[in-house]
Amino acid sequence: MVRRYDPERRQRIIDAAIRVAGERGIAGLSHRAVAAEADVPLGSTTYHFATLDDLLVAALHQVNEACMRELDAREGMADPGCDLAGELALLVDEMLTRDRGRTELEYELYLAALRREAVRPIAAEWVDLMTEVIARRTDRGTARALAALADGLCLQVLLTGREFDREQARVMFARLLG
Repeated sequence: MVRRYDPERRQRIIDAAIRVAGERGIAGLSHRAVAAEADVPLGSTTYHFATLDDLLVAALHQVNEACMRELDAREGMADPGCDLAGELALLVDEMLTRDRGRTELEYELYLAALRREAVRPIAAEWVDLMTEVIARRTDRGTARALAALADGLCLQVLLTGREFDREQARVMFARLLG
């Protein structure tokens, strides 16, 4: 049997894991399902990721990096002349409307840390990244509170199916900003 050199295989497996988790949830994630989605032999998934937790960590890390790039690109998050409360409310609104499917996947991966200890450091990384971006405009304590509020608002809407009220959220963020 001839081995093919495939430097992109690991990345294709991670991308496939994100798609599988997005379509089937974490419960539907398996080495076999990911191998089929990535169009690679089953042994390739276990070669690169010995456990499903290893695969989840890689997927969540990739999701975190993408979110950080997007947050960094938001001019309103860095512009001191921009209404930070309004920008945070807009961010949450966009996460829940324009990017809802992706947001559901991100939170499912994020909440996997409840039962999967290996995923916890990557979930904590997301909290730290969000706090870091907001701390460019305020102190760290307030930034952490704002990040927690954004997370809480997202979870409430995702879990209850209730409508998101951007103006109400802006008022809540503004209260924390004092």
